[in-house]
Amino acid sequence: MNTDILQQLPVPWVDTAQIFTALGDPHRQRLLLLFEPGERLSIRQLVAVSPLSRTAVTHHLKILRETGLLLEQKEGKTVYLTVNTARLLETFAVVTDFVRDYVQQTEQRQRDSQA
Repeated sequence: MNTDILQQLPVPWVDTAQIFTALGDPHRQRLLLLFEPGERLSIRQLVAVSPLSRTAVTHHLKILRETGLLLEQKEGKTVYLTVNTARLLETFAVVTDFVRDYVQQTEQRQRDSQA
């Protein structure tokens, strides 16, 4: 049992936890899924198609921006957003690495116990 994590999560997992918390909300999932690959959308465009109020949409977009899942670019008075695919890939790499290491360690323990 790895009791070290009871005191503090490893640094990569802190960011990962924030991403999964942000992605855990179905409204934020829907907002992210509105984007076509490589597409930039304005907040106005997102509000226009969402069944949520402008306040709710901007709240969810703020969380997605704070976690780095959305990047923003301001042009004049218009703010355009894009999905930060690099951030998503980094997040899932942390999880993938954990699973890969876990499987390798499990297999090694099984081999050691059979020897």
